[in-house]
Amino acid sequence: MAARLKSLYGKLGRIEKAFLLLVVLAVVLAYAVPASFVGLLVDFAACIAGFLMAIRLARTGVRKLIWRLRNRLIVAYAFIAMVPVVLILALVMVSAYGLTGQIAIYLINSELDRRTNILKGSAATILGTPAEHRQEVILRTQDFTQRFFPATEILVRDGGEYRYPPSAAITAPPAGWKDANGIIVKDAQLYSWAHAQSGRADVTIVAPLSQQFLASLLPGIGQINFRDFSESGGGLRSAREGVAPGARVPPKNSFLDVRVEWASPVPVMFWNSPGNKNTTGMLLLSTRMSAVLGILFGNNMKVGEFVVGQFIWDLFLIIVTLFLIVELVSLVIGVSISRTITSAVHELYLGTRRVKEGDFSHRIPVRGNDQLGELGASFNTMTENLERLIVVAKEKERLQSELEIAREVQFLLFPKNVPGLKTLMLTGVCNPARVVSGDYYDFMRFDSSVAFAIGDVAGKGISAALLMASIQSTMRMQLTSEIPSMSGNGAPPHALSTAVMVSRLNKLLYANTSPEKYATFYFALYDEITHTLTYTNAGHLQPILLRKGVPELLEVTGTVVGAFPFSLYEERHIQLSSGDVLVAYTDGMIEPENEYGEMFGEQRLTDLLAKNVDRDSPEIIARTMEAVLQWSGDAAELSDDMTMLVARRP
Repeated sequence: MAARLKSLYGKLGRIEKAFLLLVVLAVVLAYAVPASFVGLLVDFAACIAGFLMAIRLARTGVRKLIWRLRNRLIVAYAFIAMVPVVLILALVMVSAYGLTGQIAIYLINSELDRRTNILKGSAATILGTPAEHRQEVILRTQDFTQRFFPATEILVRDGGEYRYPPSAAITAPPAGWKDANGIIVKDAQLYSWAHAQSGRADVTIVAPLSQQFLASLLPGIGQINFRDFSESGGGLRSAREGVAPGARVPPKNSFLDVRVEWASPVPVMFWNSPGNKNTTGMLLLSTRMSAVLGILFGNNMKVGEFVVGQFIWDLFLIIVTLFLIVELVSLVIGVSISRTITSAVHELYLGTRRVKEGDFSHRIPVRGNDQLGELGASFNTMTENLERLIVVAKEKERLQSELEIAREVQFLLFPKNVPGLKTLMLTGVCNPARVVSGDYYDFMRFDSSVAFAIGDVAGKGISAALLMASIQSTMRMQLTSEIPSMSGNGAPPHALSTAVMVSRLNKLLYANTSPEKYATFYFALYDEITHTLTYTNAGHLQPILLRKGVPELLEVTGTVVGAFPFSLYEERHIQLSSGDVLVAYTDGMIEPENEYGEMFGEQRLTDLLAKNVDRDSPEIIARTMEAVLQWSGDAAELSDDMTMLVARRP
C-alpha cells in the first residue's frame, strides 16, 4: 500500500503536490492556531493552487474526451448550445432553492413571533387587571392562549403564587428578570415564554416548544426543529422529539420538486441567566418547493375551478418540462448527425476494450458485406467461443451467491431477542458446518411461560436448512394458535402439552416431506410462576441438567419426528431450582474426532460443563465450542453443525 501511494505521489505534478501540502498545512493550522492571519493566507494559497489544478485537470480531461472525432463534434455542440442553457438552469435552481428556504423560514419565524407576542399581550393583560377580576381574566386568557399553545402554564405572583391550571408545574423565574418574551431554555427544554412585572406583582406564561407545536406553526410545510446548543458547556436536548403527525417532509410532486434544507438563527434566553446576553440557536427546516408555493399562493384559494397554488406549480412544471424536451430533442439531433461520421471502427475499438476488461458477452453490430463487416463477424465468433469457456465459472459463482443468500435468510430465522424472564436466562448459539445449517433452536415467550426448542435435521446443506425452517414455522404456528385458547375469551384456560405439539409436528413433517427426511427434536415449556419445566424429547440427545454442579441426563420420551406417522410421545415434568443449568446440544458437539479417530464424546462434554457451570451462559458455550474445535484440530470446515442451548435459573 505504501509503495502504491508513493508511486501515485510521484506521478503528480508540481501544482498537485503544492495543493496537497497547502491543504495539510491549512488543516494543521485550523486546529493549532484557529482564526489566525497565517491560516487565512494558507487557505487563500490553497484555493489558488486548487483552482490551477482544476484548470489543468480540465484541460487533460478535454484532451482525452475529444480524441475521437465524434466526441469532438459533440463537445463543440455542447459548448455552443448546451453549456449556457445548463448554467442558466443551474442559476435558476440555486436561486429557487435559496428563495424557497428563506421564504419558508421567514413564514415560520413570523408565525412563531406572532404567537409569542400573544403570550406577551396575555401577560400584560393579566398584570393590568385588578385583583378582584384577575381570576376570570386568567381563565379567559388561558382559553385564548391554548388555541395557539396547547400546553400553556400561567404563574401569577402578587402576595402569593397562583398557578393556572392548578396542576401546572411552572416555577417562579429567578430574581432579576424584567419584562421579557421569546424563546427560553428551562430544565434542558425549549419554551416560548412571556414575563411581565409591575411593582411586586409579576406574571409568567410558558408553553413548551414540542415537535407537535412546531408542526402546527405552518401545517404541511415540512419538518421544523431546533438544533442542539448549550449554556456554559451544559448539554441541551434538541426539540426533535420524534416526528409528529403532519410534520414530515411533503411528498415529492415531480422530479423538480426538490427537498429544501434551510436554517435560520434565533435568539434564545436561559432561565437561570436573567439579564445576560441572549445566545443564538438554529431553527432548521426541511420542506419542498411545492409546499412553500402552495402556502404562498394558497392551495385553498380558488378562481373559478382552479386552485391557485396548484395551478401555478403545474404551470411551472409544464414550462420546465417543455424546455427540457426541446433541449433533449436538440441533443439527440446533434448526436445523430455526429454518428454518421464513423461507426464500424468505433465498434471494433469498443469491442477490444470490452474483451480486455473481461466482458466476453459483447457483440459488434455487423453492417454490410464489406471487409469491415467480415472483421466484425470474426470478432463476434471469437468472443462467443471465449464466453463458452467461462460459463462454468460463472455458474459456480451464481450458486455460491445463492447459498450466501440462503445463509442470510436462515440467520434471520434464529431468535434475535432473548425472552426477558426473571427466573430463567436463555442463551443459544449455532455454528453451521457449511454455508447453511440443519440445526435448529428457538425461543418464544407468552404470558408467564416461555417455550424453547432445539433440533437436528438429518443431513446437511440446503435440504436440511429447508426442513429446519419448516420445523420452526410449524412450532411457532402451533404456539401462536394455542396462546389465545390459554388466555380465555370467556372459556377456562388450558395448559399446553409438549407431547401433543411434538406429535402434531411429527405428523405434519411426515405428510409433507420425503421418507428419508426426519429430525431429532427437544421441546420444553417453562412456567415462571411454578418454576416447572415440561419437556418432550423426540429422539434428541439427552440434555444435561447441572444441579449443584452434579450432572443429570434427562430421558428421551419418543422417537425422531417425521419418520413414522403414528409415533407416540410422552412429556416429563421437572422442578428447576435456583442455580440449576440445563444444557441441550446437537451431535456436532460430541461427534468430532481427533487425529486418532476418537470422538469428543458425551463424557468429556459433561465434565467440561460441570467444570464451567459457575460461568456465564455465553462463556460456557464459547469455552465448550473452543474445546471441541481444539479436539478436532481446528479444522477449516466443521464436520457437523454445532449448536448449544443453555437455560439457567439464577
